Amino acid sequence: METDATDEQRAVLEVSSRFMEDVCPLRVVRDGGWKDAGFAASYRKQAAELGWFSMLVPEALGGGSLSDDAALDAALIAYRRGALLQPGSFVGTNVVAYAIAAAGSEALQSTVLQQLINGEAPASWAVDGPGRSLDAGVEARVLDDGGLELTGVKRAVQDVEPSSWLLVTAATPDGATQAVIAADAPGVTVVELDSLDLSRRFAEVRFDGARVDASAVVGAPGQCDELITRQLALATTLVAAEMVGAMEQDFASTLQYAKDRIAFGRPIGSFQGVKHQLADTSLALEMSKAITLAAARSVGDDDGYGPDAASMAKAFVGDAGIELVQDCFQTFGGIGYTWEHDQHLFLRRITTDAGLFGDAAWHREYVCQLAGI
Repeated sequence: METDATDEQRAVLEVSSRFMEDVCPLRVVRDGGWKDAGFAASYRKQAAELGWFSMLVPEALGGGSLSDDAALDAALIAYRRGALLQPGSFVGTNVVAYAIAAAGSEALQSTVLQQLINGEAPASWAVDGPGRSLDAGVEARVLDDGGLELTGVKRAVQDVEPSSWLLVTAATPDGATQAVIAADAPGVTVVELDSLDLSRRFAEVRFDGARVDASAVVGAPGQCDELITRQLALATTLVAAEMVGAMEQDFASTLQYAKDRIAFGRPIGSFQGVKHQLADTSLALEMSKAITLAAARSVGDDDGYGPDAASMAKAFVGDAGIELVQDCFQTFGGIGYTWEHDQHLFLRRITTDAGLFGDAAWHREYVCQLAGI
């Protein structure tokens, strides 16, 4: 994905890769050391110093990106993160930062947004699971002072920590609206869930009459559909980029194993059946890179096709990723099914990513809706 990266982009990618390899290698991901609150805070702070959470925020608000294409910059970082199965809120923090910068009040921009940019706090986008509209699950009652009262449940919210800020997309009689609320605010209950993906947190977030001030509302009811569409495009593009990074790393390990593993006196990669499978898998990987890169550029250029391109990428990569990781399992054979091998960690991450912010079927339907079909 970084074939056409600029020198500045390559420099930051290399620094980011060294940071991830030194601070949170796969060993730390595997043993769960990343769950420690102190570790998470330190990791987030160092990532912020590399500009991970400021790329989608204008310079006037304290942000800035490596190039004129902030979405591509973020996607390249996501790609590297995926290859190393990094934990923590990257997609959520960037999407929430973008939303606050685009439509948040001055109070949100001067407090919450700065905390996100500086790595002082993470954020998650609380939308409902695939198969329903993004504002489903939580209803918002508009109060006399312009604030909101939130009631309902959001399922499988990604990377919620005690210090997290939540961007809640909720339904009102006039249409969808959004608000920012702390994860530990009165009326908010976070229930941690068991997850297929061992490298990230997922939670069910319950709202029992939780109230937010008017200054915490992001977009008036019924008037934020365009913003939510843009958020979804960013989120799906970044998730697809993380998937591609994980897919590439998993395939590289598989290819090396096929060269090293000897059976019947020959490397198993020399057998015709294995060669054909690896060739098909390689083609799917390259196509996934291309469509994700195209989506990142379209979203960044704001050329009017960003939402379509992002959903096309998410649908294609979602299917291709699951197929790729299963093919890699076939090449590894029995050793790939053992707990001690890293293969299952990639299968868990890629399979989970395939369903985040809508699975392949959901996004194919969404593309039809965008086209008026």
